[in-house]
Amino acid sequence: MAFSASSSAQPKDATGVLVLADGTVIWGKGFGATGSQVGEVCFNTSMTGYQEVMTDPSYAAQIVTFTFPHIGNVGTNAEDVESAVESAVGCVVREEVTKQSNFRAEREFVEWMRGHEKIGISGVDTRALTRRIRQLGAPNAVIAHDPNGKFDIDALLQRAQEWPGLEGMDLAQRVTRPKQESWEGGYWQLGHGYGRASRDAKPHVVAIDYGAKDNIFRNLVRAGARVTVVPAKTPVEDILALGPDGVFLSNGPGDPAATGVYAVPVIKALLDRDMPMFGICLGHQMLALAAGAKTVKMHQGHRGANHPVQRLGADWGDSEGLVEITSMNHGFAVDTDTLPDNVVETHKSLFDGSNCGISITGKRAFGVQYHPEASPGPQDSFYLFEKFVGMLG
Repeated sequence: MAFSASSSAQPKDATGVLVLADGTVIWGKGFGATGSQVGEVCFNTSMTGYQEVMTDPSYAAQIVTFTFPHIGNVGTNAEDVESAVESAVGCVVREEVTKQSNFRAEREFVEWMRGHEKIGISGVDTRALTRRIRQLGAPNAVIAHDPNGKFDIDALLQRAQEWPGLEGMDLAQRVTRPKQESWEGGYWQLGHGYGRASRDAKPHVVAIDYGAKDNIFRNLVRAGARVTVVPAKTPVEDILALGPDGVFLSNGPGDPAATGVYAVPVIKALLDRDMPMFGICLGHQMLALAAGAKTVKMHQGHRGANHPVQRLGADWGDSEGLVEITSMNHGFAVDTDTLPDNVVETHKSLFDGSNCGISITGKRAFGVQYHPEASPGPQDSFYLFEKFVGMLG
């Protein structure tokens, strides 16, 4: 039985609760860590990949509602972790978490959630919650788990209402690497695990980490690059001192305009030097900001592994108009109406027409809103890494 969204009395077997800032109280059965966490509630339509979702830094300060009802059957393992830094604070699922049934599984999802201090609630009518988000937007909320079922709803509601939300919030500084490092991981192969990157490889890419997924760096290595990762607030002089052939702008959480306060001047300086650049998600948004465009908070965001995106413009040759199936995770977007004359829209969402890619005329710089490293399609978007590395000579 699923618990309905309600402000009625607590069901006797409810050990988890989601309290929305508008006063809606959603009961369920808690799992994972105990306690409470505050964040923005979003939904993800992926049928698998829940461990990758829960370890993606782009989900920092968010509570993920999984629309697919059965979560847990793949279990968890050490190889599918996208990052060790802050990410999603919790998740909401329809059915009780499924027992693992996969040859790669090393740990049950419930146990993994507990070990990573993330709170989950099962038994929730996730279809109703998803419809609410689609109609009214992504709400602020508190997710809580107490095995004894003891909750101070008034205190949880106050916390949800006082949380400022993601708009205007710079989260990149909370999830970036603290210091420069040489990336050593290679591409994953079944039965072999992750390979090792060659430090002799050319060209050299300096990747600015705003909350990056590790698989991005692996795909850059796969495309033939050597990668050095630097923190989000690295000065342009320090980046240039590394002798990059190109600069990569990573994904990350929060409001791009807030992160752009310190990131955009660096990107502008790199553009002035005609440095080849490639941005993904937050990196794409900040490249657009540096070029003179604006970003906006989306009503519900795009999160899932099945988003159709169309290629635009003659630059794609025979593949102009081709549709890619992409993986997305973003609650902000580049406002197409604000693109300057020298910025070309290269991709758009076929769900709502929102911007999904740009290139800058006269510069070797482009970005996409979606996540090509997440293997959507499953290989529809790898050409972007080859395009970038191919620009570097």
